[in-house]
Amino acid sequence: MKQQIHYAWPVAAVTFVVLLTAAAVRSAPSLLMVPLEAEFGWSRALISSAVAINILLFGLIGPFAAGLMDRIGMRRGVAGALTLLAISVAASSAMTRPWQLLLTWGLLTGTATGATSMVLAAMVASRWFVARRGLVVGILSAANATGQLVFLPLMARITERDGWRSMTLTVSAVAAVTAAVVWLVMRDSPGSIGLLPYGATSAVTNEKPPMSPVEALRFAVGKPVFWLLAGTFFICGASTNGLIGTHLIPACHDVGIPEVRAAGLLALMGVFDMAGTTMSGWLTDKVSARLLLAIYYALRGLSLVILPATLAQGDTSNLNWFALFYGLDWIATVPPTVRLTSDTFGRENTGVVYGWIGASHQLGASLAAMGAGVIRTSTGDYHWAFWTAAALCMIAAISFVAWRQPARISTSMVGQSA
Repeated sequence: MKQQIHYAWPVAAVTFVVLLTAAAVRSAPSLLMVPLEAEFGWSRALISSAVAINILLFGLIGPFAAGLMDRIGMRRGVAGALTLLAISVAASSAMTRPWQLLLTWGLLTGTATGATSMVLAAMVASRWFVARRGLVVGILSAANATGQLVFLPLMARITERDGWRSMTLTVSAVAAVTAAVVWLVMRDSPGSIGLLPYGATSAVTNEKPPMSPVEALRFAVGKPVFWLLAGTFFICGASTNGLIGTHLIPACHDVGIPEVRAAGLLALMGVFDMAGTTMSGWLTDKVSARLLLAIYYALRGLSLVILPATLAQGDTSNLNWFALFYGLDWIATVPPTVRLTSDTFGRENTGVVYGWIGASHQLGASLAAMGAGVIRTSTGDYHWAFWTAAALCMIAAISFVAWRQPARISTSMVGQSA
């Protein structure tokens, strides 16, 4: 008799599409910098400030979105967030003032994407899977970064051919269609449809309810491992979404590389991110998470050191190798970080605690997006932005090497006062 596919896999598949779509929307501002600068005379520092608000809210909303979805369900929460995303992006096509940019691409889009972030990947993996959890986190995390990168060439072509307003309307339509798919397919938990999580042999009867966002933060700050993960994830966000994701295309434009070709570099990163993050998820089920994180951050730091010299050559031949290497390492940090979070704070609290760790990631990305724009405006190039990020990555790598206390603590302590 043919074995029926566990419904965890359709849920994971629709989550993959959600993360892919939301990440593609978040990448659009990198294509708006040059057109908005040309049409309205807005500086890159101003445009970067909208991106910084977006990224910051994307992180800060995460833990509260996790708590809200524990109450109203993932299906309603995710579909609602995608609907808001579609409305805010469509509204941006009519903007003519800086405050409208800050409202649509900053406040509203940041809030909407906060509920469709890496927190959602952690929640789906921990709620629907017992077996293959690390692999699922890797695949979903890859979708989060890949969507931010692989659709850039297509969006760049639309922008180049039809203008930036057509690109925003196209992206809005995709978000609206994805919201409908979520409503049809997504389910809140295995128990809501009479199933056990994939790989579970019996129901868990004594699992504690998840902590509230504030309660989770109060408990987590008392654990040194939280500061290790949050601090290094801050650096992860600064060196990926904030710096490369936001500013690589403008940096390429500065040395004469066209936007479409520069977007192709980010797309190449996205393709290899899918392989790298999925492999990282597989390795996380087998290898020390701390060892993996030390290696990932060290390699990322080395690649950023040589990026300014590579860009100065003004062609994409060597940049292709940078994109390949950086793509493999883009968010390979996510599966081992989720693993340490789950082991430390309990499976039921993975979403909300990881939400705070993810907030640190986005805080780093927000500051890097703003800071790199300010550096470019004041110095005329991005060199110091890349070198600063490289130094931070090396600090992150050293911190995991130097960490001597056990990363895992008893989950029976969760819920007690720190």
